[in-house]
Amino acid sequence: MKAVIVAEDHSLSWDEFESPGVGAKEVLIKIHATAINRADLMQRRGLYPPPPGASPIMGLECAGEVVETGSECSRYKKGDRVCALLAGGGYSELAAVHEGSVLPLPAGLNYEQGAALPEVFATAWLNLFMEAELQPGEKVIIHAGASGVGTTAIQLCRAFGSPCFVTLGSKEKLETCLEMGASAGSVRHEGPFFEAAKAFAGGQGVDVILDPVGAGYFEDNLKLLGTGGRLVLIGLMSGTKTELDLAQLMMKRARVIGSTLRARPVEEKAEIMTQLEQRVWPKIESGEIRPVIEKVFPITDVSEAHELVASDKTTGKVVLAVES
Repeated sequence: MKAVIVAEDHSLSWDEFESPGVGAKEVLIKIHATAINRADLMQRRGLYPPPPGASPIMGLECAGEVVETGSECSRYKKGDRVCALLAGGGYSELAAVHEGSVLPLPAGLNYEQGAALPEVFATAWLNLFMEAELQPGEKVIIHAGASGVGTTAIQLCRAFGSPCFVTLGSKEKLETCLEMGASAGSVRHEGPFFEAAKAFAGGQGVDVILDPVGAGYFEDNLKLLGTGGRLVLIGLMSGTKTELDLAQLMMKRARVIGSTLRARPVEEKAEIMTQLEQRVWPKIESGEIRPVIEKVFPITDVSEAHELVASDKTTGKVVLAVES
């Protein structure tokens, strides 16, 4: 098969690579589309190695058709249209993945749209509804609101009854996020977000904050949390070191939750995917929630696609189309 290969100088090429084997509980997917995540950019630079046993190829999600199933697989058959959450291997023609990380492609979606679903929907659902236990009516702050996870989280908050405030990089992105259902927001280039977020929070504070930024936002995040509030850290874009006001944490009975998805056991990923299929997939099929795609590139233009993601000028996902 062919896959995206990373050279020693971090350049990328679409070249021959060994096809994956198929385990007893795995399905083999012929990939028609995959999508870019910031973890891919880090892995390309050698800063985010795949977990033990995962494919060394970049790519944390895909959409395509099943071409083979393991001896202990029961749900899928050859020809099924699916999308999948991967620990690696998406930038290729074939990927083998545990069947618990595979879901049917929602009706009405093409492969490019399907490839934009698994990673961001699993991340947003896991951290808002499983880790933070978000309830209807609770207020949410979503940092990096125009990202793939951000645009997904906005739609999930709207669909399940939680008003949200977003931080992002431009007025155009803010307008888009407001159209998706965000209640208010702040453009980071126009100044700190704290006062606008405080106005949104009101006297009670916010209930949940979803934050991929890390150290740079930590102090303000803690101030904005209300009693029993939950701050879920899903990234460290602004650094790893910060000071923590323990008294404030205790008085608010607040929780700081660190969360990653990629290295979780297959059983945990299967539970996330099961909840997505039951709670979210029907809303995608009805059109209430949709994948948000900035641009689709042929996978042979992967370097250009990476540059676009790194530019911070995107809203939603950048997708790579794979043609055999």
